[in-house]
Amino acid sequence: MRGVPSFNPLTFPTDDHRSAPARWFSVRAGKVLVGEEPLMGGVAHFLGELDGHACWAEEIDEKMPDDGGFLDLYSLFGRMSEPEWVMGGRAVQIVDWARNHRFCGRCGQPTEPSANDRSMMCPGCKLPAYPRLAPAIITLVTRNGGEEALLARGVQFRGPMFSCLAGFVEPGESLEEALAREVLEEVGVGVTDIAYQSSQPWPFPHSLMLGFRATWTGGEIAPDPTEIAEAAWYTRDALPNIPPRISIARKLIDGWIEEG
Repeated sequence: MRGVPSFNPLTFPTDDHRSAPARWFSVRAGKVLVGEEPLMGGVAHFLGELDGHACWAEEIDEKMPDDGGFLDLYSLFGRMSEPEWVMGGRAVQIVDWARNHRFCGRCGQPTEPSANDRSMMCPGCKLPAYPRLAPAIITLVTRNGGEEALLARGVQFRGPMFSCLAGFVEPGESLEEALAREVLEEVGVGVTDIAYQSSQPWPFPHSLMLGFRATWTGGEIAPDPTEIAEAAWYTRDALPNIPPRISIARKLIDGWIEEG
């Protein structure tokens, strides 16, 4: 993502927010439709402020007919401003969280929205359920003085696209430990000089991508066939098909290209 989203992700709306011009992010099966009015008038989730508008999310019943107006987040990118796209991703995540935490995971009782923060509280055992956020690292590994970058094609990729290496952080790991482990597991090489670059909220479905650069220290590429279809070293003048500008992976790659 380029630039800084101009919204304030407040948890609770004020009277000013309730009377301000509204922007509604209606979410149906992970797809979004943006409008000035709610479609169903059910539970509303306050998302924050954007360009003078109070932003709200609502869940739309999947049984409600879709005339094609609802679009997934991939399709919406480029059709709206990046801050609005980020807000749409926030809407998808909040609606998904509220739908999946209607009952307590400990005792099974129906939950209630907390009056103090964004959580679903069990009135019986008092267990709070907060929106889930899964931290994931993504890194561009380089060698030969930064002249070559390691790019890989994941087995789950939609098409013949090569990207940076990524993976989720395990409990008890630092970000640097997770990065070194993921690179070794996925392609069999070691890294050093791990340096943080930037981050990006990634609502597919609820991740926070933490971007890094790292330097190869040794080892031949040996892809894990359960995760990586193929991987190789590339120079700036002979790149394969790389991710679109929607992703932090592209930002990492573009930053490396500009260095040359």
